[in-house]
Amino acid sequence: MKVGPVLLVEDYDAEVISEELLEVLACPKCHTKVEFKEPDRLRCPQCKVVYPIVDGIPVMLIEAAKPE
Repeated sequence: MKVGPVLLVEDYDAEVISEELLEVLACPKCHTKVEFKEPDRLRCPQCKVVYPIVDGIPVMLIEAAKPE
């Protein structure tokens, strides 16, 4: 059995969210394109809220949004 390359934790500098995914994500409330804020958040510039990113997955629920 062939196994792919192993990613070491100290080498983990990969993007949390791909550019392709970021292009299609929008705020569920106002439908504005969101921006990458920090490694663990996406920001809606219109609503002035941030959405969490949990285990690399954006939680795009209105009730999960927090004010900036």
